[in-house]
Amino acid sequence: MSPFDPGFDALPSQIPIFPLTGVLLLPRGELPLNIFEPRYLHMVEDALGAGRMIGMIQPTEHENTQPNPPVYRTGCAGRIIAFQETDDGRFLLTLKGVCRFDVKDELPLRRGYRPVVVDWSRHRGDMNSDSEARIDRPRLFASLKGYFSTHGISADWNAIEASADERLVTCLSMICPFEASEKQALLEAPTLIERSKVL
Repeated sequence: MSPFDPGFDALPSQIPIFPLTGVLLLPRGELPLNIFEPRYLHMVEDALGAGRMIGMIQPTEHENTQPNPPVYRTGCAGRIIAFQETDDGRFLLTLKGVCRFDVKDELPLRRGYRPVVVDWSRHRGDMNSDSEARIDRPRLFASLKGYFSTHGISADWNAIEASADERLVTCLSMICPFEASEKQALLEAPTLIERSKVL
């Protein structure tokens, strides 16, 4: 845990959400983002001045069907840990996953982006690493090798096998090209062991 990470009791009651289909952030995972829409540039500016927290969440419908599509109940908040401005008016940033949240209520738009009232209580365990949990690695690797082969994905198996369980499951869940509903199932799995079984 970083000394900059907030404790559970310091998590804010409201955060801005960034709805993106097929994008998954998990606690302690890192997600690079390229921000260019004006409303999300405003969101980042405001987040930088207020705890640096942004909630990643998936729309329940494709985001192009309407400007502010309905979203799943559960997302994951990330803290901005790296930030860069570009000459063409974009922000490049990295979010580090902090804790999952449930949306309690959506507030009126603020400078074009969507703030929500959140409930963290169901996900208190996210604040603690699952380093003691033991996943079924042989089963997971057998499934992965078949999946990678079918989808023509090359991998450094030595690096994969050397990864700690939580890092392995988090990274694979975030980077594999799963469908949005599959990503949501991974997000909502209550524990690391359950997430590895879903994976």
